[in-house]
Amino acid sequence: MASRLFQSFFPSVKAQEEDIIDPQTVLREKCAQEGHATHLYEKYQACNDRVNSRSQTTETCVEELFDYMHELDHCVNKTLFSKLK
Repeated sequence: MASRLFQSFFPSVKAQEEDIIDPQTVLREKCAQEGHATHLYEKYQACNDRVNSRSQTTETCVEELFDYMHELDHCVNKTLFSKLK
């Protein structure tokens, strides 16, 4: 009884997985190709190459990764909420 009452107020929608496209993923791919994000990604890759070429190092690329992800999120947030239903 409770489940029918719940379903009457909150109908479920079933979608095929291939029908679901996450707009955030699409926007991140677009933002990664433009502007300041490409420069930050190159900086992150250079850091990764430098760290991977050494056998003993305490250097990490966390700062470069955070800078890159922050730029992507900043770019995505400009239009993400207008794409959500």
